Amino acid sequence: MKKYSIGEFAEKVGLTTYTLRYYEKQQLILPKRDENGRRYYEEDDVKWMGFILHLKGTGMLMSEIQEYVNLRKQGDSTIEARKDLLANVKKRSLAEIAERKHHLDVLSRKIDWYNGKLNHEVDESFEEYLKRFQ
Repeated sequence: MKKYSIGEFAEKVGLTTYTLRYYEKQQLILPKRDENGRRYYEEDDVKWMGFILHLKGTGMLMSEIQEYVNLRKQGDSTIEARKDLLANVKKRSLAEIAERKHHLDVLSRKIDWYNGKLNHEVDESFEEYLKRFQ
């Protein structure tokens, strides 16, 4: 099995060694040690870090990721709790996506309004335009 030094691992997962050490302090990842005490990582660690990065990408808070990791360490008896935690993060993430879509819709309408003004297709004043958002 391939062993990655911290530098190789950092490059493989797209993080800095500083970030990996931080994640190690947070006990999100636990590297193995060789006979000289140097940390190393294996392919399973690459997959695990990939999953951690997906969790982070959903907007999951560091405290929630830590909770998930701690529950995972306890084994299958915590599957329900892990599922509930992930479901809550998913719900929050979907709400954030909906809010972001709304804001993007407003921007799109504003861009369209500007295009209309530039093309002399819109004769509406800015004040009239704003009334549509009240």
